[in-house]
Amino acid sequence: MDTRPLGKDGPQVPVLCFGAWGISGIMGSMTDTQAVAVAEAALDVGMTFIDTAEGYAASESVIGRVIRGRRDGLFLATKLSGDHSPEHIQEAFDNSLRALGTDYIDLYQLHGPKPEWPIKRTMEYLARLRDAGKIRNIGVSNFTVDQVSEALQYGPLQSVQPLFNMLQRANGDSLLPWCLEQGIGVLAYSPLGKGMLTGRYRPGHQFERGDIRSQDRIKVWQGENFERIFEVTERLREWAEDHDRDIVQLAIAWTLADPAVTSSLVGARTPEQVYHNVKAADWRLTEAELAEIDEVQGDFRLPQESW
Repeated sequence: MDTRPLGKDGPQVPVLCFGAWGISGIMGSMTDTQAVAVAEAALDVGMTFIDTAEGYAASESVIGRVIRGRRDGLFLATKLSGDHSPEHIQEAFDNSLRALGTDYIDLYQLHGPKPEWPIKRTMEYLARLRDAGKIRNIGVSNFTVDQVSEALQYGPLQSVQPLFNMLQRANGDSLLPWCLEQGIGVLAYSPLGKGMLTGRYRPGHQFERGDIRSQDRIKVWQGENFERIFEVTERLREWAEDHDRDIVQLAIAWTLADPAVTSSLVGARTPEQVYHNVKAADWRLTEAELAEIDEVQGDFRLPQESW
């Protein structure tokens, strides 16, 4: 699989990262056996860049089981999801090391801003972990340009992880170009829009109670919004099929076409989905094709989800 540098002078990482959020059970129930099979499939196809988090239920433990004896050659990323008190940072970090079965993290990220804890103190604490060899690189997720700028006053950041997909493009207008100028790597998460860009769901679909999409904070999966999404994704599906691909591969390849994006975080719920998704890694959309896609999609956009 192709690789790209994670930020200026950063390590080379695969253009597709296995996003382990999908095996946490947050998007519907999943057994440990199923989760392990999906993670093993990701490694088999070359997705040696893995992203998980403190807040992804048992995801870190599943990944730890899968990578046991295979740590060398992997680029392992996780995130601090809870509060940023020094006590919790250390506790969460130690728990991540234990669950993942490793003694260092390649990329340790703040899962979201926590204004109640000064970012200066948080960055200083992460720097101490880095200086001790426990963290190789530091990153942030769900931060705005202003929040990233503030964090940079207190130490280097190798990457930013924002929401970015064909239907939710706001970060592509400001954050991504700014990161490109600053030499900060971008890890685009939710390239499939929690399933909106898979073509699998029709208006009226009911998600199981444990699926986060059943809560639908921004009303994506309800009423007229869902109708509009379906209309747009049907047109995108037809365009992809005219190019001997499908909408899933189109959605992933579209994120990789942005010059700021280092890697696209792609999850899956079955090994078959992993094998299918990875085919997007070698699809390089041309400027003309990107213009066609914009014309097909029109001006339909969804709001960003709040952290």
